[in-house]
Amino acid sequence: MFAVLSAARKRLRLPRLARSAAAALGLVALAACDPIQIGGLAGGGGGSGPRIDTSQPVPVALLIPKSDAGAGAVARSLENAARLAVADLGTVKIDLRVYDTAGNAATAAAQAQKAVDAGAKIILGPLFGEAANAVGVQVADDNVNVLSFSNNPSIAGGNVFILGPTFRNTANRLMGYAAAKGKKSVTIVHPNNVEGQFGKVAIEAAAGSSGIRVVSSEGFDFSQAGVVAAMPRIAAAAKQSDTVFLTSNAAGALPLLVQLLPENGIGPDSTQYIGLARWDVPPQTLALPGLQGGWFAMPDQSRIASFNSRYQGAYGSAPHPLAGLAFDGIAAIGALVGAGKSDALTAGALTQTAGFQGSGGVFRLRADGTNERALAVAAVRGNKVVILDPAPNRFGSAGF
Repeated sequence: MFAVLSAARKRLRLPRLARSAAAALGLVALAACDPIQIGGLAGGGGGSGPRIDTSQPVPVALLIPKSDAGAGAVARSLENAARLAVADLGTVKIDLRVYDTAGNAATAAAQAQKAVDAGAKIILGPLFGEAANAVGVQVADDNVNVLSFSNNPSIAGGNVFILGPTFRNTANRLMGYAAAKGKKSVTIVHPNNVEGQFGKVAIEAAAGSSGIRVVSSEGFDFSQAGVVAAMPRIAAAAKQSDTVFLTSNAAGALPLLVQLLPENGIGPDSTQYIGLARWDVPPQTLALPGLQGGWFAMPDQSRIASFNSRYQGAYGSAPHPLAGLAFDGIAAIGALVGAGKSDALTAGALTQTAGFQGSGGVFRLRADGTNERALAVAAVRGNKVVILDPAPNRFGSAGF
């Protein structure tokens, strides 16, 4: 039973970042890790990439943690989704070769080198940010690009691109919508941990690009006592803004925050609440009184449902929430190879402005190694999700 309100004043549980996010955010979660800088590779542009012969099957290496006891189920789902995407390509031929990283960065780097030595022209995966960083460094001198399943922007750049949804992409969508609705100022509320810092930075940047003034960024220690102690300070700042942007999710401080904010004079009837996390995960979160009227972002659910249905039909079970990333990677590679150009897997091709059609809608890779994904803006009303602004179906349209 989900009893978040009755438990709100109990001490917050402090699970590892990946586990807490996995429970509440699905896609954002499992690929996250502590910030890691890529020595000598950070920056925009990415590796140029190899030339390929599109008249022959193109070798693609899929790096997944098959033998990692904690991630084996995710690995199977990623491989299944990749094969589903390969089957969709028709006359485009992809030679998909699977390598086991064991969930270990050093093993991932060694397997990546083995794959490249065997002819792989691009690497899809690995799952975890630290492993993706190691793989990128390992194959940089081989002129091979990496499409990682991570969502950690600190490992993006050079020859490493991340497919996981980013906080900046979500923040951009929500701040852009807020500006269009006449919002002028925002108070950011975040835990003092890695996830919270990433969220804070993303929202500050998005607010700046949308012309919204950041009144204050208020952090709190990730515990019940930390939230309670910080609330007077948070409330004082929030009274000076017309929106409050919360980075926390349902497995973290969100339930307690939306209980205490109204008790301190910052109610959702007078101040617009915005969430960086998915507020419909788990569904019981939608029943929180403090979230009614609040905004959050989500992918096109009709597209997600279509992908899930196809996966279920092919494999007899539901996909892991991360499975769509593997499908997207193959879809992008296949679309580029299908154009018949020898530079299909170079950084310039991978970052084409038009982007690609993925499992959850359109997306594109950026020259800095991050990505943009189409998102809808949703509100919580009557304990249900209401779409306020649908996800755009192409770049250049409203919402991007």
